[in-house]
Amino acid sequence: MFRICVFASGRGSNLRAIWQSISDRSLNIEINCVVSDKAECGALEFAGQKGIKTLSVSRKELPGFVSYSFLIDEFRRNKIDLIVLAGFLKKIPDEFVDAFPEKIINIHPALLPFFGGKGMYGMNVHKAVFESGMKISGVTVHFVDKIYDHGKIIAQRCVDISAAGTAEEIAEKVLKVEHSLLPFVIEKFADDKVKIKENRVYIT
Repeated sequence: MFRICVFASGRGSNLRAIWQSISDRSLNIEINCVVSDKAECGALEFAGQKGIKTLSVSRKELPGFVSYSFLIDEFRRNKIDLIVLAGFLKKIPDEFVDAFPEKIINIHPALLPFFGGKGMYGMNVHKAVFESGMKISGVTVHFVDKIYDHGKIIAQRCVDISAAGTAEEIAEKVLKVEHSLLPFVIEKFADDKVKIKENRVYIT
């Protein structure tokens, strides 16, 4: 069994897409737990409905929250194979990245290296893309390193936004692609078909 943990901060639409893909296709993948930087959010609610363990994490000592050090020990103990950031809005601490090299991935709602970096998340990204006049946008799945939206690119898909009249229209188009690309990449990891060669990532 390939074990993953999903980090999310909001409604959990990508988490739902991952769960649905695993369920529909009877994949040998288990969502071991769902982690959020919130005490309550849609992602945690969905996980609870599906019987998936939930945890809230913070760098500060807060009632009901665990530390990143706790997560490191927990994930090692449970032999987690992949950590998936699916709409998680907090920067991952360096010590956590060091603990799981090339085992943390993130989905970003634009074609990196464009429209990434600190503050570029959610509608901020789509507004920047719309205001730029770009005719295409897309989705990027990449490894997480110690810099915002900087790790090696694993997979990308383009979205035609030439007819989009608002940033919200772009967001809607991009989200649909997120929901297909992220489960695809996770399955490729589970099948050991993601390889790194000379600083580039290949999916076989």
